[in-house]
Amino acid sequence: MPFTPVLRAEALKIRTLRPLYGTLPAVFLVVTAFSALAAGSGAADPGSDPLFASLSGVWPGQIAAIVFGALAVSAEYHGNAIRLSLAAVPRRGRWFAAKLTAVAVPVLVVGLVTGLTALFTARAVLGGAAAGLSAGEQARGVLGCGIYLMLIALFAAGLTALFRSGVATLSTLIPFILVVSFVIGDAAGSAARFLPDQAGQVVLHQTSDGPLGPWSGLAVTALWAAAALAAGAWRLCTRDA
Repeated sequence: MPFTPVLRAEALKIRTLRPLYGTLPAVFLVVTAFSALAAGSGAADPGSDPLFASLSGVWPGQIAAIVFGALAVSAEYHGNAIRLSLAAVPRRGRWFAAKLTAVAVPVLVVGLVTGLTALFTARAVLGGAAAGLSAGEQARGVLGCGIYLMLIALFAAGLTALFRSGVATLSTLIPFILVVSFVIGDAAGSAARFLPDQAGQVVLHQTSDGPLGPWSGLAVTALWAAAALAAGAWRLCTRDA
């Protein structure tokens, strides 16, 4: 079966999964609301990073992107739906690529719209404190927001294919990002900058004083996502559905 109809079928599956209905709207609402709150605090601090204050809602908002990526894949393992999917598309690599594309595209689009909305909302709150942001920095922040959210959703999708369980992915990845990453950061120093969340969020800062720049940080997150996807693809192709 050609790739395009497979992609259409996977996109239709995702659109009809009720547990996913609120995830992408949650990305938009959480990122925008928390960024506005952070901007309100940053407006009173002349030493704060205005770009990160405008987009800092990505930190809590990424949880919804993780849930989207995990549930989109884990639905295949409920009631052995994966057997039907692979019966219709015997080439497992093609099916997996279509599933990942159906996950990545909506998260990227929502991430870009969310980043732009959060930036404009936070700038209105920051007022003169955001005057130092250049157009290039703002464009980079919005683009980075969309790409980062897409990569973290794909990271979750890859882990779900590896674990064959959305619950296992969520119970591993969410505590890691919310708690463990910061604990490791305190203990490991600069090495923690290469963790998937910390590396990718460098793009949301106006300046970087660590070993990674904005785009190299996103590249590190992309490597983490690629490793998870490769592991998930290996599990899919070597184990019977």
